[in-house]
This record gives sequence, C-alpha cells and structure tokens, in this order.
Amino acid sequence: MADTFQTQIVAILPKLRVQALALTRNRAQAEDLVQDAVCNALGARDSFIPGTNFPAWMHRILRNRFISDLRKRRATTDIDDLPGDMLATKPDHEDRLAVKDLSFALARLPADQREALVLVVLQGMSYQELAEATGCAVGTAKSRVFRARRQLEAWMMGELPESDRLRQQAMALRQEVEQRRKQSGHHDAATNSAFR
Repeated sequence: MADTFQTQIVAILPKLRVQALALTRNRAQAEDLVQDAVCNALGARDSFIPGTNFPAWMHRILRNRFISDLRKRRATTDIDDLPGDMLATKPDHEDRLAVKDLSFALARLPADQREALVLVVLQGMSYQELAEATGCAVGTAKSRVFRARRQLEAWMMGELPESDRLRQQAMALRQEVEQRRKQSGHHDAATNSAFR
C-alpha cells in the first residue's frame, strides 16, 4: 500500500508547478523550485499534522523556499526583470497575440498579486486556502486577487501602467517647460535688441 504522505505529494505536483511558474516566470527555475519544495516537505514530514490542510502546507513550503532562494540571490538578480524571450517571437494569430499580452501583463504584476491570482483563478483555491498557503489574512488574500484582476483588466484594455503614465506626463511637462524657455529666450532677445 502506498504511503499516504507521498501520494498526497504526487497528487499536488501539478498545482505546485503552476504556483512555481507564477512565482519564477521560468520553467526550469519552476521545476527546480518544486523539487526543492518537495525535498523540504519530505524533510519536514514529521511536522505535518494529519487531517490538516495538506495543499496549503505544501504551497506554503514552496512559497517559503522561493522567498529564501530569492533572498540568497537578491544581490545579483531582480525579481522584476523580464525574461529575454518574453517578446522574442511575433505571434501569427490574434489569439496568440492576446495570450502573449496577457503573459506580459501577468509578468508585470507584483509577485504576491500574481501568485494570489494564479492560485485562486487557475487552481481554484478558496480565499481561506490562499491565506493559509501564503501566510496572510483572508482580507489581504482577497485584496491581492482584486488588485491583480483590476490591474490586468486595465492593461488588457490598453491603459498604461501607472509608472509609464507618470513617465509620459513628466516628459510632456519637460517638453512644455523647454518650449516656454525657448519662447521666453526669443522674447528676451527681441526685447533686448529693441532697447539697444
């Protein structure tokens, strides 16, 4: 008869892969993260209390491993760097373009919002399960999913991200100031020559 603990690990592997991919945005790193999380779970097997929420326990281990790994390499990498191959190929069909846009938008979400959205929408976790898996309050879990959905909708409808919008406003203001400076410079020069 198969060990129940190992059976539960095998059963949750697909969901762990989805969560890992949402966190790392890289298939190879996601597979490594899942493998490390499973090793951690096997090592901590005695700390799991049978009858409690095994999926939440595993998702928490994977998330904690991700955070631990991130801290170790934080000096050399940035979590918000986009993979170089994200936009390398141009899709031939509109559907593929929409999927590419969605993938790009998902990658721009903050990691906690992206993770929450994937776990609730794709894996069907409840907000309570999400809160347990990520170690936050249920209200925080709901807020993360809400903000992620709202931001994705805005981006998919063509609205610029806040940082891009502010950058555009700053450039427009800079151009306006420069234009006024040039106009006042011409005016000053004309005024000065009239009084000579």
